[in-house]
Amino acid sequence: MIDKKSPLPLYYQVEEHIKQTIQSEELQPGDALPSERELSENFQISRMTVRQAITNLVNQGFLFREKGRGTFVSNQKFEQNLQGLTSFTEDMKARQLVPGTKLLHFEIFPVEKDIQERLSLGEGELIYKIKRLRLANEEPIALETSYLPVKLIPGLTPDILEKSLYSYIEDELQLKIGHATQTVEAALISDEDSKQLQVKKGVPVLLIQRETFLENGTPLELVRSSYRADKYKFKIDIERK
Repeated sequence: MIDKKSPLPLYYQVEEHIKQTIQSEELQPGDALPSERELSENFQISRMTVRQAITNLVNQGFLFREKGRGTFVSNQKFEQNLQGLTSFTEDMKARQLVPGTKLLHFEIFPVEKDIQERLSLGEGELIYKIKRLRLANEEPIALETSYLPVKLIPGLTPDILEKSLYSYIEDELQLKIGHATQTVEAALISDEDSKQLQVKKGVPVLLIQRETFLENGTPLELVRSSYRADKYKFKIDIERK
């Protein structure tokens, strides 16, 4: 509970207590949080302190407010470790979630100059442009646009893209995926993409840009993904060298 003699701020102690009840599943996603008055009486602290703790948890994504109704427990964010190269399908299955894909766009066209250089292609060579909506347990999580050389992946079809592209590349084509470089930054979602991800216009998203290479160093794909910031977070373990 709350230790008023502790050097830790009272609002922080309240935050940690509420987090613990969520993480222990005592409070489930969608459950209503007790009112500020109830919490202040329970902890014997001011409502202002309770309000600060709740506001911080709303900002962190643990809770959400509905006007006139109260404060509720949010669905917890999906976490991805940035230290390994995995497909979205592999990542979701590792979390005991059901991966899903909705193909929004599939096109073959001559490569444009900026993509040509990054994929080490000759002028006029063909590439796939693929846009997919990624889902976890039928909930929209990310929008992903990929560019891949047709000569590396001949015969790619929309049916194949409903499943794991990486599995097709490695299991069917016997190509070995080696490594990738990836950047993560904050961005504002476009009006068009907000509809697909079922979020409000202009909300922040996590913009992920990745270049993937085969084991022999051949560029395989360019990917630009917009992940819902309210549903997804990335984790990395860092060692001191």
